[in-house]
Amino acid sequence: MPLFGNTFSPKKTPPRKCASLSNLHSMDRSTREIELGLEYGNPSMNLAGQSLKFENGQWVAESGSFTGDFREMQRLRRRNHQLEEENNLLRLKVDILLDMLSETTAESCLMQKELDELKNYSRRRK
Repeated sequence: MPLFGNTFSPKKTPPRKCASLSNLHSMDRSTREIELGLEYGNPSMNLAGQSLKFENGQWVAESGSFTGDFREMQRLRRRNHQLEEENNLLRLKVDILLDMLSETTAESCLMQKELDELKNYSRRRK
């Protein structure tokens, strides 16, 4: 028997309470929206006096000091990009056609020289 009593006597821990008494984690999203009235809608923000909202993966200006239609500007940017790509393609085609023309011209010059040489050779033999 120890002199000062049992030195190692851990206290019993109290039983744990339930983690959550709420049943929100068991409900699906539509039920939670109906029960709690959670209708979020599109996110929006206000920067420097300009209201923006998030639509189709992009921030779109709602109102404010913006002059002009933001969607029209986006459409024009897409059209500009499309025309630049088409312009690059047409430049490539022109380069290919010029290469083909120079190759054909070189072949024509060589054939003309050979023809002239054959004519000169046949005149000498006569």
